[in-house]
Amino acid sequence: MQTTKTITLDTPIKRGDDTITAVEVRKPASGELRGCNLTDLLQMDVVALTKVLPRITLPGLTESEVSKMDPADMLQMGTEVSGFLLPSRMKPADFQPE
Repeated sequence: MQTTKTITLDTPIKRGDDTITAVEVRKPASGELRGCNLTDLLQMDVVALTKVLPRITLPGLTESEVSKMDPADMLQMGTEVSGFLLPSRMKPADFQPE
């Protein structure tokens, strides 16, 4: 089972002198989901994603960076997070590892 996914950002994130063009999102552990409703994450709720993404991204994004993110990039990351939460038997064939 794939536990990480690299997302190439449509709109890079500027951090000081650096530019972040890709972010690795990894499958969260249960403790990293604390304070979040799983249903909200499955529905890609922006508030829930803003809380969880800083805990599971590399480079680690801040809540401020996540809240300013391009909606297309948020959708890509939210899709991966919600996919990580589904049991294998419930995932569409597109999400199954080869």
